[in-house]
Amino acid sequence: MNDFKYISYYLDKPLRQGRVYDIFVPEKDLRDTAIFIVHGGGWNGGSRLQYHTLMEAFADRGYIVASTDYRLTVPATEQLKDIQDAYLHFCRFLKDSGRPLKLFVHGSSAGAHLASLLACGDKSGIENWVAPQGVTLQACPASFVPWDEIFPAVWSAMQRAAGCAYSEKPEVYKQLSLDHQITPGDPQLFFMEAECEHMFWPCQKLQLARKIADAGNQVKVKIYPKVEHGFIYSLERTQQIAAFEDIIKFIENEKIENCTFSTTEGETL
Repeated sequence: MNDFKYISYYLDKPLRQGRVYDIFVPEKDLRDTAIFIVHGGGWNGGSRLQYHTLMEAFADRGYIVASTDYRLTVPATEQLKDIQDAYLHFCRFLKDSGRPLKLFVHGSSAGAHLASLLACGDKSGIENWVAPQGVTLQACPASFVPWDEIFPAVWSAMQRAAGCAYSEKPEVYKQLSLDHQITPGDPQLFFMEAECEHMFWPCQKLQLARKIADAGNQVKVKIYPKVEHGFIYSLERTQQIAAFEDIIKFIENEKIENCTFSTTEGETL
């Protein structure tokens, strides 16, 4: 068992609710790669604490790992700014600790959406940006632009997150859409899809993966059988453990078995 140091950093003084993140630093066998995690919760719920179980498992493998909160009462564009601030603060922590600036990002559901926007698209306006090496995304929305047969509760949550009606400001929804933010040179993406997903359909990620591949970027899609939306928050079930091991393989650039789509392993649907 690899013991770890637990640190919390608030980004503001005086403190502001939501603008805080946690770091677990293993005491031995440190790997070069660090991991930054964004929780889900429909853009208006959830907590960085949800990922402490996985953080402990990553730390046990020797990874420095962080999990961030973000304000739950502001639009997604401001939530993204909270996450960017925490990510860059984590980068400074690594640099000040003499660690390599080699990072991977993980997110689930709304957290996957925000993590995808953190990593992809033009970052030229952000000072001292450090691009992650790759991103693992579980139950990530491919788009914020509404689609046919969209799950009503999801559409309500997306409109709250956008902070305006789609009919009034469709450009805001495009700004929040991963499929409108893909640019050549984006980090490699790994979409981890649940077979029983009812909110953000796996078929949409397969379509997006082809667009990402056409842009010259690396992408994988894997569908995990008999599991549901947001299934990787603990490590009790067989598929949770398998998904965790796949994240490790992705980080370590090892082959991931049974991908439905992969630009690096020659597997396509």
